[in-house]
Amino acid sequence: FSDHITERVNYLFLAHSKLRNASFGPEILIGDLPSDVRGTSRILRDGKLLWEKPFLSGEANMSHTIANLEHHHFKYSAFRQPGDVHVHMFGTATLSFADGIRTEAGDVFEIEAKDFGLPLRNPLEIEQPVTVAVKAL
Repeated sequence: FSDHITERVNYLFLAHSKLRNASFGPEILIGDLPSDVRGTSRILRDGKLLWEKPFLSGEANMSHTIANLEHHHFKYSAFRQPGDVHVHMFGTATLSFADGIRTEAGDVFEIEAKDFGLPLRNPLEIEQPVTVAVKAL
């Protein structure tokens, strides 16, 4: 999930707020991508629906084509390594944060779109901070 609280501290932190673990599945679509993806995002708390909204995604609802994104990504040889697998994760403009929702540990994020089979469900866990020391070489 994208941490909009972090982003509000400083808009330059937007990229950092997206450096989070992410998952995909429980099913993986292979082959041609659907051009119009319609689904539902929801958050469950204690097994009950806390928030829900429909979303649109897919190339028909994007500013750029998949081909354009691939062109700019794969023009760098570091991204063209034999054996590497690249996954395109569709985004959506549906934000629970915009509706005043503050997630908590244990909340379950669920994303469902019929083109992708079963819904993806992820419980939110808060990672404990770790002290990191950076030293000159």
